[in-house]
Amino acid sequence: MTPKQRQNFDRLLSPRHIAFIGGRDALIAIGEAKRRGFKGEYWPVNPRREKLGGIPCFTDIDALPEAPDAVFLAIPAPAAVAATRALRDMGAGGIACYTAGFKEAGPDGQKLEQDLLEAVGDMALIGPNCYGIINYLDDSALWPFAHGGSCPGYGAVIITQSGMLSSDISMSQRSLPFTHMVSAGNQAVLGIADFIDILCENPATKAIGLHIEGLSDIPKFEKAALKALAHETPIVALKTGKSEIGSALTYSHTGSLSGSKELYKALFERLGIISVTNPSQLIETLKYLCVVDRPTGKKIAGFTCSGGGATMLADYGEEIGLEFPSFDSSATKILEQHLPSIATVSNPLDYTTPIWGQPEFTEPVFRVALEHNDVQAAVLVQDYPAEGLDESKVFYQNDALAFATAAKSLGIPAAICATIPENFDKASREFLIAQGVAPMQGIEETLNAVSSAAWWRARCDQLRNNPFELMASAMPMEGTTQMNEAEGKALVQSFGVDIPKGAVTHIDGLTLVAEDIGYPVVLKMIGAGLEHKTEAGAVAVSLKSAAELKDAAKMMIRSVQEFDLDCLSDQFLVEAMADTPLAELIVAIRQDQQFGWVLAIGSGGVFVELIGDVKHLLLPTNAESIEAALHDLKIGKLLSGFRGAEPANFRSLSNQILTLCQKIQKSALHIAEIELNPLFVYRDSIMAVDVLGQKQKAS
Repeated sequence: MTPKQRQNFDRLLSPRHIAFIGGRDALIAIGEAKRRGFKGEYWPVNPRREKLGGIPCFTDIDALPEAPDAVFLAIPAPAAVAATRALRDMGAGGIACYTAGFKEAGPDGQKLEQDLLEAVGDMALIGPNCYGIINYLDDSALWPFAHGGSCPGYGAVIITQSGMLSSDISMSQRSLPFTHMVSAGNQAVLGIADFIDILCENPATKAIGLHIEGLSDIPKFEKAALKALAHETPIVALKTGKSEIGSALTYSHTGSLSGSKELYKALFERLGIISVTNPSQLIETLKYLCVVDRPTGKKIAGFTCSGGGATMLADYGEEIGLEFPSFDSSATKILEQHLPSIATVSNPLDYTTPIWGQPEFTEPVFRVALEHNDVQAAVLVQDYPAEGLDESKVFYQNDALAFATAAKSLGIPAAICATIPENFDKASREFLIAQGVAPMQGIEETLNAVSSAAWWRARCDQLRNNPFELMASAMPMEGTTQMNEAEGKALVQSFGVDIPKGAVTHIDGLTLVAEDIGYPVVLKMIGAGLEHKTEAGAVAVSLKSAAELKDAAKMMIRSVQEFDLDCLSDQFLVEAMADTPLAELIVAIRQDQQFGWVLAIGSGGVFVELIGDVKHLLLPTNAESIEAALHDLKIGKLLSGFRGAEPANFRSLSNQILTLCQKIQKSALHIAEIELNPLFVYRDSIMAVDVLGQKQKAS
């Protein structure tokens, strides 16, 4: 975004006047601006109507009193391009282009979108094919559909690639406070990264919620996300849609293991972005982040007036890694003095009905329980009665206020959650927000939000202490050529990775090579189509003599002939048998055409596709992230010294993998992919037992 575009975006965001260009859709947009409470000037533009929304129309753009700060544009695509050019020439600030029929409509639309780009100049343009933008802070709206939502002076920014989803979120009955709502559409000029970059600067923005279908510029998004993190503004992302981007290299295991879903997950983890799987979780997580401080850890205190609620808290909390620390004997004795005799001291704590709704009794219970336990967050379960059945509501409110008072006095982030999401009326939600308590809807949604907020805080600290180098743009690839195993091994050996002693030979030279190496040996046929040798019968191990070697070669030839005659080769690789490792890994480094360089680490050998134990990291990375990924793997337990076995040196292993990544990235050999599988792991060293690779074709 240019400085001039940034100035124009500010005009678009907080306009003095809005031009509404179009017919029915412009009329609706005028109504939505009024609904939002826009106090500036309304300038409808329509040559066929005298008025829109009771406001006299201008016949054309040239008739406007001056260049409008903001424009809602809703006319056919070819006319929209011409109008954009006219608005640029007169110095307008920006446009929310509701008009569809651009690149989403095929080749003709793509040409129109290119024309739109050439016409826009330094104006700020949202869309095309979008709903537009709502500014809840300054009460302006460029929006073609009924919208809801409110702002207490702070809240969440919502940025979506779906107009209807953004409208649905605005109407949700969950009391999420908003600062801005942006429907990004085709993102011809301004995209998700631009909106993050600008809106995270506003101190009223407590969190940013994203709905992402796809990202076209990953490095730009990374910079914007890191800027938000520097402003201590969490981002919560709902990623929808599946893509085949990144799976072009399917001949190796990693082509099937690192599709778009896995790489977006790696991107979000890298940048400290909270990932959610549905709109309800998006809203609840944002609400928690907007209303309360982020917990400093995952130890939590739970309170209910029902044994069932306590059990649900404990069960799901344990499932997602939250801790409900028990009370020690001293705290137990103090609590027993405040609780009815029928209550059992535990965490979560069912404080029982004899004291329910009596703050003179419940407030000391909440306070003592929080004060005498090592917790970083607190949750009270309350399902409020429905309207018309709410004679007891005052008792709920009494306990809610007692809980809020106790938590606030100790500086502990507090949430009250309904077991059943709809059992939380609007008045009660807004009352709690005013008390600084998050009104949460759904036990699982609540605990997920607490866990995610604590993870975000810890991830921020990690990124401050161990920052990454920024990602580079992906390099275009015109095609690839395959390396055979010997070439791949020679390459990784040049980068400092040990390989078994061996040599390539024809069948007549097998015994000479084996005698030079020393038995036992491994025999492999190498050639096109033999990337996965086990399936073709193209590998034999633990050959202890010349006779066994010759027999294995004859059997191998027959097996490969039966597998695929075109794969038959007269080249063999003879290698020394490697010592038994502590564990076998797969380590793959490849160029993805969307995400750039990607590292995949997982359980190697036969386990690659059997158990799918793989972690992905986007490059550049650091040793700390690689080590954390290794610990997260199922095979991490084996590497840690399972059942008394010798453990691997995780720091040494992580540094060796990092060094390999760095050398491959800096290589001038135009590598597209290198896969080491299996990579034998010893206490302080590694050995590549099999290597696949691809290079980019020379241009």
